[in-house]
Amino acid sequence: MKRIIGLILAVVLVVSLLLTLASCGNKQIFDTTYKFDYALVQFPDGTCEKIEIQKWDDYDGEQIQITSKDGTTYLVNSVNCILVSE
Repeated sequence: MKRIIGLILAVVLVVSLLLTLASCGNKQIFDTTYKFDYALVQFPDGTCEKIEIQKWDDYDGEQIQITSKDGTTYLVNSVNCILVSE
């Protein structure tokens, strides 16, 4: 019985490691195919900036959190952001 439980735990561990290592692009692990190179973000003063994406995340509402390659984090409404993949 202990051998079966140990085997099940080992399988669960291997599967979870594979899911972690197989994450796609710069999106979170359990999302599907979203990889973007840069974002065009419009700021409240009307200016628009091109931001190279290191990683990003979306929320249940309309917010997108973008971390740029220089380490700056932006939290923007999806209305003010275009994600681009080349």
